[in-house]
Amino acid sequence: KFSMFFHGNIETTLLYNPNFGLIPVNDELKATGHFEYMDLRVDEAEHSMEMHLPYLAKVFQGYPVKIVPILVGALSAESEALYGRLLAKYVDDSKNFFSVSSDFCHWGSRFNYVHYDKSHGAIYKSIEVLDKMGMDIIETGDPDAFKQYLSETDNTICGRHPISVFLHMLKNSSTKIKIRFLRYEQSSQCKSMRDSSVSYASAVGKVDG
Repeated sequence: KFSMFFHGNIETTLLYNPNFGLIPVNDELKATGHFEYMDLRVDEAEHSMEMHLPYLAKVFQGYPVKIVPILVGALSAESEALYGRLLAKYVDDSKNFFSVSSDFCHWGSRFNYVHYDKSHGAIYKSIEVLDKMGMDIIETGDPDAFKQYLSETDNTICGRHPISVFLHMLKNSSTKIKIRFLRYEQSSQCKSMRDSSVSYASAVGKVDG
């Protein structure tokens, strides 16, 4: 088995680190000409390994597993689709597991995002409606609808690019995967414009049928 994980970052290119799980997949990805090696400076500054490894260790406890980390940067819509096509074949191998990391709305003046629809009541309720609108779209598996949602709302979902790549992977794979969100939380309930919060959501993707 091997595991790939995606995490959002401000880097402008998609990189991968071959230092974990040295398997033929690394050579396959490198051979496409669309992946770069992560240098030590970027690796030391990046925290997604710390985010994912405890989770993966728990999920695969007692089983041997090799990991192919992929750092997803600020990609264009065209690049998101390209990487989705390149990685889609790995979805069709049932031995593979994917972990995609992202927070949802970062709300407050310190995040330069204070969208508030008063028709939904308190600020935190407005944030929840905004986030769940995006979650519902992700569950459809439609990358174009997700991109349109982001364009219309500017929701500060930090992992928007890895999520989009993953949706394009599912769109281009033969295996039909159904995404379902399991839980949603906010770090605090914003009630005034001085407050701030970060939203979190968890989802699973399973073979449909």
